[in-house]
Amino acid sequence: MAHQVNGYLLCALTLFSTSALAATPTSQLDWATTFGSLLFVIAFILFLAWVLKRMKIPSFGNQQGLSVVRQIAVGSKERIMIVQAGEEQFLVGVTAHSIQLISKLDKPLSQEELNQSTLASSPFANQLTQLLKKNDKN
Repeated sequence: MAHQVNGYLLCALTLFSTSALAATPTSQLDWATTFGSLLFVIAFILFLAWVLKRMKIPSFGNQQGLSVVRQIAVGSKERIMIVQAGEEQFLVGVTAHSIQLISKLDKPLSQEELNQSTLASSPFANQLTQLLKKNDKN
């Protein structure tokens, strides 16, 4: 993947730098095309980064049946997570150096409970929901 990105960048640089600079005799246009090429390359790199981030490529092979249900930060690099593996849910503590099982949940959280707890923990979301309902009535 990195070789493809490098190839595209080299092609873009070659097309814009040699043909554009050779075709324009004035120095003002040379600066404009060089600056335009630089902006294009930067925008292209940012676009590729955005696309790769959105692709959600699994990093550890097949992750079906394993997901993070909820998480809360308890420090700069420490988190407490509810992880679902199949039909079971586990409460785990995650630090920069280790992952520790805290407990297995006897009764897994349902999707409805998760949605309600998310809205209850966010006062901004509650206010926004109330305002949207108020505007729908008018």
